[in-house]
Amino acid sequence: MAQGITAPLVRPVSLGPMPTGRRMTTLDEGFARTTVRTMFDIVRAVEDWPAHLPHYRWVRMTERDRLGGGVVEMSANRPFARGVVNWPTFWRSMMEVDHARPSVRFRHIGGVTTGMDVEWSFEPGDAGTYVTLVHEWDGPRVPGLGGFAAKAVIGPVFVHGIASLTLAGLMRVAEERSR
Repeated sequence: MAQGITAPLVRPVSLGPMPTGRRMTTLDEGFARTTVRTMFDIVRAVEDWPAHLPHYRWVRMTERDRLGGGVVEMSANRPFARGVVNWPTFWRSMMEVDHARPSVRFRHIGGVTTGMDVEWSFEPGDAGTYVTLVHEWDGPRVPGLGGFAAKAVIGPVFVHGIASLTLAGLMRVAEERSR
């Protein structure tokens, strides 16, 4: 067994359709001059993200299914003041890899963002791939404050702040591989 993997999952992770209509939705999109397959392969290789993305501190698969999904722990910095100050974040997710569609889905099961659903999707375009990264969440379970915190601070400042860097960085890697 690979280092850090505690046990293989018997069945592939299946998170179902991406929920909609949550209190907080963040959307990050881009166009990469690469194939859908190349972009998908880079996104689903989450353990490689820290090698490509300076804001990622570490990624660990603690359980893996036969399709490449499983349980993953991630930690990234949210840079402030042009990277002079970093706010460390951590979350644990169930990860679903759908090779047929293709897409990569996460459901946060640990950390401040527990309950957040995330989806990376890919559509072919002229000379490249449209990449969509969406986060859906109702906020932390704090009565009267959770929805506000999600929409006013956590979503726009932390989720979008990290997701936009992640999307741009992984698209850059995919384009470099396609040259």
